[in-house]
Amino acid sequence: MTTTAAGGSGAHPRFAEALDELGLGELHARIRRFPDATRTATEAAAAIGCDLSQICKSLVFAAWESPLAERSRELGGGVPVLVLMDGASRVDVERVREELGAGKVTRADADMVRETTGYAIGGVPPFGHRTKTRVLADRSLLAHDTVWAAAGTPHTVFPMDPKTLIAHAGGTLVDVREQSA
Repeated sequence: MTTTAAGGSGAHPRFAEALDELGLGELHARIRRFPDATRTATEAAAAIGCDLSQICKSLVFAAWESPLAERSRELGGGVPVLVLMDGASRVDVERVREELGAGKVTRADADMVRETTGYAIGGVPPFGHRTKTRVLADRSLLAHDTVWAAAGTPHTVFPMDPKTLIAHAGGTLVDVREQSA
C-alpha cells in the first residue's frame, strides 16, 4: 500500500479534479493505492484493515417507470440511481423502488455504470461523476466515524466521515438495506 501526495495520489484524474473543485484537496494525501485490486468491499476491507461495514459501496441501479421517465426515454431505458451502502450489507432493491416511486429497479449493467459515472465497476467513487445522478445513501453508513470509498480506480480508496461523504455526493438518507430474517 502506498499513500501519496497531491498530484500523484493514484486516484482517477476525474476524481482528483472533483476533490479540488469541492475544496477537498487535502484528501489527495490520504488516498491509498494498493498493488492488488480493492474492487470488492471484502478486498478493500482486507487491504485497509478495517471492518467490512466501514467500506462505502457506490452501486448504480436503473429505475424504470419512475417519475424521472423523461430522462428514461432519452436513455432508452432505466434512469440511473446511485446507492451508497455499507460494505457488509446488501441493497434491498424493493426498498429502492419504493423510495423512488419507480415501477421496477434493476442493477445497472457495466455500460450504464461507465456512461453515468465515468468509472468502471469496482472503482466508482461516491461523487465526481460524469453526470448528475440521484443518490440514495443508506443510514447504516452513519454507524462509523470514518468510511472508505473508491477513488475512481479498483486500486485506490480514500477515508472520509460519512456525513461529509453523503453531503458531497448529494445523497438523501434512506433505509434501503436488506434486513436479516
